[in-house]
Amino acid sequence: MRRREFLAATASVVAIQAQEANAVVVDPNPLFEISPLLYMQFMEPLGTTDCGVEASWDYETDDWRNDFVAITRDLAPGALRFGGLFSRYYRWREGVGPAAQRPWMRNYIWGGKETNRVGTHEFVDLCRRVDAEPFYCVNFLSDGEKRYGSRTADAREAADWVSYANDPDHRERRANGAASPLNLKLWQIGNETSYGNATFSREEAIAHTIEFARAMKQRDSSIALIGWGDRGPERTFWAPEMEKRAGEYLSYIAIHMMGQSPKRPDTVLRGLRYQQDPRRAWEELLELADTVERRVVEFEQACTLPIAITEGHLSFSPSNANPILLEWLSAPYHARSMNIYQRHGGRVKIATGADFQGNRWTNTAVMLPRPGAAFLTPAGSIARLFKRHNGTHAVAVRHAPPELDIAASRAGDRLYLHVANLEYSRSVEARFPGTTGGRVFEIAPEDRRSYVNQDQPDVFRPRERTLQDSSWRFPAGSVSALELE
Repeated sequence: MRRREFLAATASVVAIQAQEANAVVVDPNPLFEISPLLYMQFMEPLGTTDCGVEASWDYETDDWRNDFVAITRDLAPGALRFGGLFSRYYRWREGVGPAAQRPWMRNYIWGGKETNRVGTHEFVDLCRRVDAEPFYCVNFLSDGEKRYGSRTADAREAADWVSYANDPDHRERRANGAASPLNLKLWQIGNETSYGNATFSREEAIAHTIEFARAMKQRDSSIALIGWGDRGPERTFWAPEMEKRAGEYLSYIAIHMMGQSPKRPDTVLRGLRYQQDPRRAWEELLELADTVERRVVEFEQACTLPIAITEGHLSFSPSNANPILLEWLSAPYHARSMNIYQRHGGRVKIATGADFQGNRWTNTAVMLPRPGAAFLTPAGSIARLFKRHNGTHAVAVRHAPPELDIAASRAGDRLYLHVANLEYSRSVEARFPGTTGGRVFEIAPEDRRSYVNQDQPDVFRPRERTLQDSSWRFPAGSVSALELE
């Protein structure tokens, strides 16, 4: 069916659909292209708190763990970011050259030491193996913090990193075994620079962003830079002034979806109280997802540059290690948040819903037990589902049952729906008039307290079903991806 015929046919059923309370009405006109970087992951060496990077490396084979590479390829993130607070004292040269000669370094924030066994070459190699765009957060003069002394790096060091990665004739990189450029085209300047009182002021951050951007782009004018724009101590966004003065150098403006913590004074999401009232926990998690949308809308209104949400996850006590994040109870937050990012994908071009990998923290997408094989958390399982079954362009959902949270897209004549049934205990039927069939990929545990661990790593693998009669009953609490003809 040609595009014009497809649009006409779809428009003809809209009137019919609108008369049905349980009909899903989709306007097939493309709204915007969905960014391939929308479902990214974020990697940071977390020292003694969570040995994510070190736990991903197999020192017996001196390579990435096979199970880690396989599960990351299956997860299919559009991009992998390396950095975070660790960037404030990371010196990139310590992570290149012969591994045996790389110095250990102190992990100031997260405790312990880092071996630097995973450096620029190893990180880029992982990204190439899993078909993800690699990008780094540079050491931005330690974001203004004074306590790191000689660990602080300036604009020249960042520019030298760009040259090392991208200059075709760079002698040092070639001597280190990479004859061809690494082609690192995406870089972030500043990480949570506005948070707290020990970092740069807004004026200092803007001035140094311009300094770094000029130096880095002089080495490679084709790179894309991400500047920092979240709220500072004065509670106003830095983005408007950052964009006004440094916008000519920036391709994106960054915000972090942090502080996603319980809001009710009598919350059940602190500690293990949720286990006594899981339905209440479900409701509170949906409330937290509402705050995600409010923050995205506020940031959209504060700037015009494309938005990069380069970190973001639920933060529960005990610190980042609450078992609810391994249970399906957390699913409505993850699914709804990811749908929000995609529905706002006209502006949101880079986003993540979890930290990447770890062996202790539960706010990750990938768990790396030892002994045992890597497995996906609920956040990872939903990201995998939505990333794998998605169109190229977003389309609008004009009507749907109110219990269903839906993000829609299309590629050619095929529609893709990401559907979360927000009802804790009630299934919801939906009709799709005008469709000629399709497939449903569904994660639907009977018990919302179902959990994943190394003994049952596939408990949240989606089941594939066939859609035959233009309708589907979404089980209570389920998350699904639909491909409709």
